[in-house]
Amino acid sequence: QLHLVESGGGLVQPGGSLRLSCAASGVTLDYYATAWFRQAPGKEREGLSSIGSDGGFTNYADSVKGRFTISRDVAKNMVYLQMNNLQPEDSAVYYCAASISLNDRWTPLVADEYEDWGQGTQVTVAS
Repeated sequence: QLHLVESGGGLVQPGGSLRLSCAASGVTLDYYATAWFRQAPGKEREGLSSIGSDGGFTNYADSVKGRFTISRDVAKNMVYLQMNNLQPEDSAVYYCAASISLNDRWTPLVADEYEDWGQGTQVTVAS
């Protein structure tokens, strides 16, 4: 069974950067699409970015396009989210998610499409 653990969150000043990591264990990510979501207090979970099962296709929400970059290291079974130019509105709990996919172009940003979730890591952007 796939187990996901996020890390890398913390407090950062506006304009700063963070790199989130998602460590997968239990199974290889070779046949999984993976994604990053976030949820701020009182708001719905928001899909930010996803990457297809072979790593060749990515998808980004408009809110993060040009600032965030998703990547993965299959050898390490890791998924990353590089976040640049962070703003206070980016403050939220960030989650890694994954779901089996035989279609390498499948990169949804809808929470219901993903079966496996990490516990989340807090990101706070404040001066």
